[in-house]
Amino acid sequence: MDTQATGMRDEQSWAAHARATLALGLPLVGTQIAQIAIATTDVVMLGWYGTAELAATVLASQAFFVVFIFGSGFANAILPLAAQAEGRNDPTHVRRSVRMGMWILLLYGVVVMPFLWYLEPALIALGQKPELAALASDYIRIAQWGMFPGLMMMALRTFFAARSRAAIVLWSAIIGTVVNGIFNYGLIFGNFGWPEMGVRGAAVASVFSSTVIFLIMTGWAMWHPRHREYRLFQRFWRPEWPAFFEVFRLGLPIGLTILAEVGLFLAASVMMGWLGTVQLAAHGIAIQLASISFMIPLGLSHAATVRVGQAYGRGNMAGLARASHVVMALAVAISFAAAALFWLAPEALVSLFVDEANDDASQLLAVAVPLLAVAACFQVVDAIQVIGAGLLRGIKDTRIPMFIAVISYWPIGLSAAYGLGFGLGLGGPGIWGGLALGLGVAAVLLNLRFANRHLFLDIAKG
Repeated sequence: MDTQATGMRDEQSWAAHARATLALGLPLVGTQIAQIAIATTDVVMLGWYGTAELAATVLASQAFFVVFIFGSGFANAILPLAAQAEGRNDPTHVRRSVRMGMWILLLYGVVVMPFLWYLEPALIALGQKPELAALASDYIRIAQWGMFPGLMMMALRTFFAARSRAAIVLWSAIIGTVVNGIFNYGLIFGNFGWPEMGVRGAAVASVFSSTVIFLIMTGWAMWHPRHREYRLFQRFWRPEWPAFFEVFRLGLPIGLTILAEVGLFLAASVMMGWLGTVQLAAHGIAIQLASISFMIPLGLSHAATVRVGQAYGRGNMAGLARASHVVMALAVAISFAAAALFWLAPEALVSLFVDEANDDASQLLAVAVPLLAVAACFQVVDAIQVIGAGLLRGIKDTRIPMFIAVISYWPIGLSAAYGLGFGLGLGGPGIWGGLALGLGVAAVLLNLRFANRHLFLDIAKG
């Protein structure tokens, strides 16, 4: 009896939660960083290749990302369902959730392909220069085929994360990043005797690397002894309609929540394009650096969903509370460190993306550095809002957070970005200030929502 009580105390101790969160979170963080490294490699190498190619790829890749990230909402819906089932020791429901999530993701990929194919006229209608829109179309018409392996990869990542065995996700992402770098270097510039394809080469590299990652993860899920018993792909054609609609019901508001935030950043890119090609390219550099930093709290938010979901599945409210506090503390501490780096060394960071031989190098540096100063300010609130969203998903609360996100990012964030950037004439820093305001409002409201929901669940359980 005393041994059991001691074990329960150890399981729920702050140190135990910190260790468990880091054991799960670090591979997920590493995975996010490895995946963003693929996009970063595109930005760096295309920045070396030419300013127009970089600016066009910023537009195309963000359009792809908006479509992709909405679909990933259905993958994220798998995570709390599978995590809670794992907490109940119910592998059948884990399998059904993952499999039906894959069905939804495949159907989604088929639906969105035509929209990506006609990106060029959409960009022109939004006021972008025709030459940039044409280059963006060259990129997206190849890159869009990476939608299918990319979404399937997201579904498999949730499976491994829900089982607290995410190491393979990290290793496959690292391999994919290396493959992407090699193919980028060869196909963008024509090295290794390969054809010089410019933006098309970057797109081919991205599709190929996503496919490699998906195949590695699929093989691991099918043949590794720890995962083989879940039989993810056995009778894959067989529908499980209750699980299908449960994933869809949770995934739609998650996708809209993510879309609201990502759409805000896409709108900011469009507004930066109104200021000029150099401003848009500088925005692409700054947003890439901010995105790299954001991958750490984003990875921790997935860990938050799993930790909270597993605790909720076991009916452990004390564990749920401590898991949420630990992951929030870790994310805030890391975001402060990232903000300090942006403040102290902005020129050095931006210079990594700029070839000094480029005629626009000095202008790119001059425009991008002030944007990083603003990015430093919203690192903390961005971390807080994404962790808050992850905690709410762990208890399957997705509908109200969707409304919070839409209101925070669009009526507040987007209006502020336009008003500061153009109404007050602050340009790029003003646009980014609006982004910071929207993120800050979302951070406050999402975490107030989780605090109230947790109090309600605690009372209901006990």
